[in-house]
Amino acid sequence: MKALIETIVTPLVDHPDDIVVTETEEDGKNVYHLTVNQNDVGKVIGKNGRIAKSIRTIVYAAKTDTNKRIYLDIM
Repeated sequence: MKALIETIVTPLVDHPDDIVVTETEEDGKNVYHLTVNQNDVGKVIGKNGRIAKSIRTIVYAAKTDTNKRIYLDIM
């Protein structure tokens, strides 16, 4: 899942080396924290959050067969 998130975000940003995806497990759900360069945050979120919503939709659709929910936080 980390590779999928990195693959989606890399073409959107100017500083692809600053992309960091970490995974934590909280209360029976998997949470992925996406961190990008401060100058690229707007590009990842998009107008009115449209790009962020699209990224989340793809990640949620690609989840594995586990019963855990998946969340993506953009920091």
